[in-house]
Amino acid sequence: MGQQDHGRVGDRTSYPHGPTRSALRRLARARQRRRLLLEALAAFACLTALVAYLGSEHHDAPREESAVLPAPPSGRPVLPPPGGAQAGAVTPGLHPRQRPPSPSPSPTTPAVPPMLAVSQAEVPARVDLSAAGPVDWVQWGLLGARTPVRKRHGSGDIRDEGGRGERQSYDNNPEAYAWHDGAPVASADGTMSGVYTCDRGSGFTLAVAADGQVRTVHLYAGVWMARGRLDLRISGGGPASTLRLEDPHTARTADFTIRFRAPSGAKLLMSWTVEESLGDCGNVSLQAVALR
Repeated sequence: MGQQDHGRVGDRTSYPHGPTRSALRRLARARQRRRLLLEALAAFACLTALVAYLGSEHHDAPREESAVLPAPPSGRPVLPPPGGAQAGAVTPGLHPRQRPPSPSPSPTTPAVPPMLAVSQAEVPARVDLSAAGPVDWVQWGLLGARTPVRKRHGSGDIRDEGGRGERQSYDNNPEAYAWHDGAPVASADGTMSGVYTCDRGSGFTLAVAADGQVRTVHLYAGVWMARGRLDLRISGGGPASTLRLEDPHTARTADFTIRFRAPSGAKLLMSWTVEESLGDCGNVSLQAVALR
């Protein structure tokens, strides 16, 4: 029995002095927690430094209030396009890169078609050319066969373009013509002069410039022992018209009133000719043209 007790005492006193295994494990766990804490603190410090750096980078750049665009309904922010707000400005309420439609071009005004209408009436016993032609007028015969009298400061839209046959002047016209704004003759109380040309095919060619609006022309003309033919047309194409005036025995006159419209640059062309001579020197005569 004494030996057994000595053995147990020997067993109890055979372990070396120091911490037990449980204490070592606790110590290891404490060290591990401390290391994790230090690593977390280091990571937090790095993250804090990164956030501070990024914040300083964002605020270093100047802020452009004009480049801020409203957020779309989805709630996602809309970034300004490259080149600034002016380069890619959009209408509020539209999605990014969406542009309002371009305005439709104004419809082109269609060209007004040429128009031509003519009527025939008796000539009054006295014609006041200043009243009949506020835009322009021309009178033939007072100064001879080749020198007409024109409206002073008129538009110049009435043009004498010649014609076939030899012109002659006369002063026994059935009607009288007066004016107060002429050149080279300033005024006339009532001249009965005109010009004429004999035989078939002879006559006068006249023109009146167009301006795109409706214009009214009075052509004062006549025949003597002949059938006269008046051909009207618009230069460049368009309507045309023909009228005739005839007297086989004596003189006859008419006021041909022509209303026409054509584009600027076009002309009303008038050809007044002897279609048929019905006597010795059957002719057509020309007294005046007035434009209003």
